[in-house]
Amino acid sequence: MEDFCVELAGVSLRIVCRYTENRDFFRDYLTDSPPLFTISPTDADLEAEWAAFVKRDAKRGFSPQPRGKPFLENSSIYTQLAVGLAGYGVLQMHGSALCMDGQAYVFTAASGTGKSTHARLWREAFGDRVWMINDDKPLIRVFEDGARAYGTPWDGKHHLSRAASAPLKAIVDLARGSENRIAPMGKADAYALLISHCYVSDDPKNRFTVSALESRLLEHAEFYRLWCNTDPDAATVAYNGMNGK
Repeated sequence: MEDFCVELAGVSLRIVCRYTENRDFFRDYLTDSPPLFTISPTDADLEAEWAAFVKRDAKRGFSPQPRGKPFLENSSIYTQLAVGLAGYGVLQMHGSALCMDGQAYVFTAASGTGKSTHARLWREAFGDRVWMINDDKPLIRVFEDGARAYGTPWDGKHHLSRAASAPLKAIVDLARGSENRIAPMGKADAYALLISHCYVSDDPKNRFTVSALESRLLEHAEFYRLWCNTDPDAATVAYNGMNGK
């Protein structure tokens, strides 16, 4: 068995698992700090992950895809982390988060819409002013006076992430468009966006906790909808629109 502690979004926790590759997966997040809670996936947890993937494959019209036990254990760790971290004010999002000039921007969209592509345009347009926090599943921790975006080891196919954080400025929903333009989102649309892109379990207590965090986050971040293409000026249009330029 592997038994180790990690720190994610400033929260220390203990992970007990079977597969060395899952300890290695967290190598940049290992810590000696005392854990606040423990997660330890069981056989039943792995079976639940497998059943969820089979259901997802069927919904997409695919035959069940082969998934090994280390992968299912990793997925179970992610699921249990989402539930445990919510109790400490942390949301797990599906998005691409970057930091520019000390502030974090998180881009959300349906899979395949171009989150990673748009984040790349920012890196190309602004150079060393930009670094990636996480390119797939960042964490957002909501505090009394603001929110921060944090990296995680779940960092997408390009493996762009850093064990670091930055104050959250804005969450941006991407949509494909022939021209690049950006507009603020109202709170109702912003809340619906968070519901679509933040992880929540079937447990009623977790649903209540996540919903409360999402409501608080509305007060601590700006929300925009960006219609964009893959032209280099998409990044400039987005940044200027969110910074009054």
